[in-house]
Amino acid sequence: MHWDHVQGLPFFVPVDRPGARLDIYGPTQDEGSLAEVFNDLMKPPYFPVRAAELRGDIRFHDVVDEELAIGSAKVMVRPVPHPGPTVGYRIDWEGVSVAYISDHQAPPEQDSVADAVLELADGVDLLIHDAQYRPDEWEHKAHWGHCTVDYAVFVAREAGARTLALFHHDPGHDDDEVDHLLEGARRTAGRMGVDEVIAAAEGLTVSYER
Repeated sequence: MHWDHVQGLPFFVPVDRPGARLDIYGPTQDEGSLAEVFNDLMKPPYFPVRAAELRGDIRFHDVVDEELAIGSAKVMVRPVPHPGPTVGYRIDWEGVSVAYISDHQAPPEQDSVADAVLELADGVDLLIHDAQYRPDEWEHKAHWGHCTVDYAVFVAREAGARTLALFHHDPGHDDDEVDHLLEGARRTAGRMGVDEVIAAAEGLTVSYER
């Protein structure tokens, strides 16, 4: 429920029309259900319109540690280390697997991976993983709920992921810095035996055929 993950929802135009439906999955919060907490955010004076006033139907689903079937896709949800209740997702669909672990608090020594994270990323075709910091930034922000680029590569290696997409770029890193970090991550991946590393970017499409 951190702002950088939810502030776009009030501006999601497709749900503000008759007949629209939006299903939102996320972890139950200490302060209440996903719907209760989100409705506390989307109301005056923080925002002029409440979620119930939109013309579409928004349905909240509290998930923490479970497996779902959504259409023909199998979705695994597991808790991920991070300040506040946080989950990661794995989607298996038509022979392709993707794990989405956007916010991940690495351990202090960055030498182990939580079992739930390994379960989500086990052998996936694409692992989209938190990779916010350089090593020198980690020294000062090790408790901020994220990890280094090299730790993301380590997670990919430990899980046997085919492709790693670096994600959750630091707001202070411009495109040139992200490109530089990507080069370093690819060198690290080569030493660790990870097949491919890419940097997530707006509009990027990754395609798989089975």
